[in-house]
Amino acid sequence: MRSIVIIGNGISGITAAREIRKHSADSITVISSETEHFFSRTALMYIYMGHMQYQHTKPYEDWFWAKNRIDLVHAHVSHLDTDTRQLTLSTGQAVSYDVLFLALGSTSNAIGNPEQPLRGVQGLYSFQDLERMEADTKGIRQAVVAGGGLIGIEMVEMLLSRGIQVTFLVRESSFWNQTLPEAESAMITRHIREHNVDLRLSTELAGLVDDGTGRVSAVRTTQGDEIPAQFAGITIGVRPQLGLAAHTAIETDRGILVNEFLETNVPGVYAIGDCVQHRNPPGGRKAVEQIWYTGRIMGETVAKTILGQRTAYRPGVFFNSAKFFDIEYQTYGIVPAQLPDDGSLQSFYWQHPDQNKALRIVFTGDERRAVTGIHTFGIRQRQGVWEGWIETGTPVQHAIAHLSGANFDPEFTQRHEPAIVRHFNGMFPELAVPVPKTKRSWLSRLVG
Repeated sequence: MRSIVIIGNGISGITAAREIRKHSADSITVISSETEHFFSRTALMYIYMGHMQYQHTKPYEDWFWAKNRIDLVHAHVSHLDTDTRQLTLSTGQAVSYDVLFLALGSTSNAIGNPEQPLRGVQGLYSFQDLERMEADTKGIRQAVVAGGGLIGIEMVEMLLSRGIQVTFLVRESSFWNQTLPEAESAMITRHIREHNVDLRLSTELAGLVDDGTGRVSAVRTTQGDEIPAQFAGITIGVRPQLGLAAHTAIETDRGILVNEFLETNVPGVYAIGDCVQHRNPPGGRKAVEQIWYTGRIMGETVAKTILGQRTAYRPGVFFNSAKFFDIEYQTYGIVPAQLPDDGSLQSFYWQHPDQNKALRIVFTGDERRAVTGIHTFGIRQRQGVWEGWIETGTPVQHAIAHLSGANFDPEFTQRHEPAIVRHFNGMFPELAVPVPKTKRSWLSRLVG
């Protein structure tokens, strides 16, 4: 029986543990200094906003782990010796392994003096970050969030839920315009301002002001402004946790380097999740890709290899989802912020004239007109349908003609397929498809 040790109890490590336990009697130990039990990291904002409690974010009952013979150790790993295959915990305990999974996660990028950080200045990644934010925002009036990504907009919404005035610093000229095309970025920019956020574009954080007690009292911007703030959220991205791999033979760059089987250069040591950097990323994917579902896939993949079915990491069609306040966002495949100048890609865009709803489909510029990606705002789509269309290179006119089959909105939600198809036919008359009839709900048919 092998001793399998997993450092990190996030989605990657826990998925690997569960998948191995389904088919193996090996000893499995999961070590984490963050929390005793696995929880849904994406729910941190809802705990702060009062929509959930911590216990609601744990997918499994506390007794689940003992029943499935997965040993949980709530401790910090202070040292790793890959020669002797042994870990040392902060308690002084030594733990030996035959197979080691490094599922170390990420840490927020920071500014200021890391040796003497000011109170009230932080990112948002870990449960400890949530606890600090809870403590440091009690009774405050003003906050600044610096960084215009998805974590930034989440933190803005969290602070607003407590009645705190928020200034949002975004270095781009429009919100997230390195990821979103111009029209969509403009729509979200307007939406942020409609929520009484002091959104300052083309502006970055230049410095922090100490109130004399070691707490932030204001921030300075690259525009020369000094903004009063008793809390500064730093959401300028995250980076892989590499500390444990330092001073070992494990090769690192921006992340822990792995091959297509998620193996490091050290025999018996694998890396999965946010801490990973792929030496040869799968086609169309980034070398460092810190997304919840890719972490889950890595856990599933490495478990197959450990169980004797050597399996390469294949994340499939890219997808992601988020919320910009009350606008739900979904993306599948490749939707670049700017189309290449060579005409290899084209796009179709529809936006509702009065509502924050939009849809963009990107397709090849050749005679195939094959769909390569889609993103939607305020219109839910079926992941399986779009993945199938993108994987098989389905012509865009087929996708447009069958949009109703991809719609995932509930029964009483307003449907927009006729308007979308009419707009598509106007933009691409050579690809025109029949305009569908608007379907009436069962209730409207019942009442006549």
